Amino acid sequence: MNQVAENWKDYECIDTGNGEKLERWKDIILRRPDPQTIWPIDHEDSLWKHPHAHYHRSSSGGGSWEFLKPVKDTWTVNYRHLTFKVSPTGFKHTGLFPEQAANWDWMMKAIHEADREIRVLNLFAYTGGATMACASAGAAEVVHVDASKGMVQWAKENMAYSHLEDKKIRFIVDDVLKFVAREKRRGHTYHAIIMDPPSYGRGPNGEIWKIEEQLYPLISACLEILDDEPLFFLVNSYTTGFPPTVLNNLLVSTIGKKHPEGSITAGEIGLPITRSHTVLPCGIFGRWIQK
Repeated sequence: MNQVAENWKDYECIDTGNGEKLERWKDIILRRPDPQTIWPIDHEDSLWKHPHAHYHRSSSGGGSWEFLKPVKDTWTVNYRHLTFKVSPTGFKHTGLFPEQAANWDWMMKAIHEADREIRVLNLFAYTGGATMACASAGAAEVVHVDASKGMVQWAKENMAYSHLEDKKIRFIVDDVLKFVAREKRRGHTYHAIIMDPPSYGRGPNGEIWKIEEQLYPLISACLEILDDEPLFFLVNSYTTGFPPTVLNNLLVSTIGKKHPEGSITAGEIGLPITRSHTVLPCGIFGRWIQK
């Protein structure tokens, strides 16, 4: 099952090709690398040649932005009733993954229709797209955990931009495995758990994360703090080489065994490409939801 984030107005994937993508973030045009776009550009027109900014990869690793037109350090984009800060960072990212809107819609619908108190745990929560979606949908509490202090601060700004200061959101800078273990000792449980783990990363104290070694133990640990009446469990991944079947099988062997009454789906997540009327693949997801 594939999911496409097709309800954006302030974001558009205009065109793709030759290892790059051309995007509109409100009224700013960015040209960025994308390793999935191995097909050629049909026509490199003025938008391709004269964007506001173009990120160039370096042969020695990393890269840098070339600004061709005036661009503010930060600006905001809206998705439905949510507002997010975006900014061209030194790692080519903008602080927001627009394809995740497909997951946000799914979460918001599940929480809204649950008609009961829902506590949400968001792990590897980055700048808080899913956090704000769940809080705005009426979650009683959202706990936002990320190892990066800078990303957590960015998420707090997104909370303010989306006018969600009155919602119960807890921001935690921590290693996710350690946090989940502490929550188990405290006896805290959650009705919904979200995770978006990197392929490789480091915690705030140098803890090493390798997805192929630690994703199964993390999901298993999360089952220990999942409420007896869970609503949903979502795993998102950008790891190259992992097909959706990997996440499907992980969920079947973990939450599927403990809660067989739920429904499991897995697939690709993507963005519509305006000019070619095709879809840009942006990662995979695995979902369990209470029937």
